[in-house]
Amino acid sequence: MPKQFEDLVAFQRAVDLSVAIYKETSKFPDEERYGLKVQLRRASISVISNIAEGQGRLTNGEWRQFLGHARGSLYEIQAQLVVALRLGLINDTAHRSLRSDVIKAARPLAGLINYVRRRNA
Repeated sequence: MPKQFEDLVAFQRAVDLSVAIYKETSKFPDEERYGLKVQLRRASISVISNIAEGQGRLTNGEWRQFLGHARGSLYEIQAQLVVALRLGLINDTAHRSLRSDVIKAARPLAGLINYVRRRNA
């Protein structure tokens, strides 16, 4: 297991997702400044924050809980991307690309959750 959260593939992929979301939402109109733009950005930051904070916790149970929060934020992003697509804030290409980034972040996160579960057993 990596000693630093920065070494976790789940963290690295979540950072990639967050950067992609920040770049795409920078194109949103000004009236979305307090709407989906900020919601998508906060959810993406929540993923990386929960992975980092979870690794810093003292027990595997606490770590697993924070990883669960990170996973929940990925689902939140997926839901918000559907709304952004339907409102025309992102196009099909951007939607597919961001969904792909979500999946790329979710896979190693699922593996990390399973690892922590097994350590707890």
